[in-house]
Amino acid sequence: MHGRGRPVFSFEFFPPKTDAGANELLDTVADLKSALAPNFVSVTYGAGGSTRERTLELVTRIQNELRITSMAHMTCVGSDENEICENVGRLIGNGVENILALRGDPPKGETQFKSVPGGFAHATELIQYLEDNYQVDVGAACYPEKHVESNDAVQDLMWTKAKVANGAGFLITQLFFDNQHYFDFVERARDQGIKVPIVPGIMPITNVAQIERFTKMCGATIPPELSDRLHRVQNDPAAVMAAGIEHAVLQCRRLLESGAPGLHFYTLNKSYATRSILAAVRKV
Repeated sequence: MHGRGRPVFSFEFFPPKTDAGANELLDTVADLKSALAPNFVSVTYGAGGSTRERTLELVTRIQNELRITSMAHMTCVGSDENEICENVGRLIGNGVENILALRGDPPKGETQFKSVPGGFAHATELIQYLEDNYQVDVGAACYPEKHVESNDAVQDLMWTKAKVANGAGFLITQLFFDNQHYFDFVERARDQGIKVPIVPGIMPITNVAQIERFTKMCGATIPPELSDRLHRVQNDPAAVMAAGIEHAVLQCRRLLESGAPGLHFYTLNKSYATRSILAAVRKV
């Protein structure tokens, strides 16, 4: 997952619930490949059964049919070591050698994460297991505004440092809208001896209520100026999209100008905003 000095651009998708949705997503990814040539594509990991199976299928098809390097997300939610072993074996057997190792969120209706018997309680444990047992490239998440469950930024950074010590070769940040959060986090991480690439995670804003729900869930913040601007046009979808794209283009340009190693787009399975942003960023 290293760009050898050039910025790495990647897109994240979630597995649709139906076969038709999965085929439509593959068409979207193929379209993005021809238009933007991403370095890799990742697919998130659902909380159970069918969506997990679809994650494994999609990353395999993206890797082997579309010939795009793919990365599977993997979480500790509801899986014991044997199940994780089976899924990693399937991925490797299908040519997928990149995994984003996450603890995962508690299942719907639950407020606290609980590991299953024989499973892992933290991403650090999953990363260590993958590092000890497989020849795969492992990435991890990090949180410029700290994880919602961390007591403070210092504790949060210690968890991040442990992920890297256990084998994470790169980090992808939670979404943020104020670049200063990213720059401050990178500086604190480097001060703690974290040397791996820290890739900013970018979520294009296309819906005001949706982005406010996401930021509340993950602990990210929307700058007051941007929030005011979005609320002035919240009932005009085209104006919201335009404002979101404009903000993201400026955000991405400044990140790259200041040395960010790439951009990871949380696409929400919609390609228009991501295409517009990355095309504009690449023109400069």
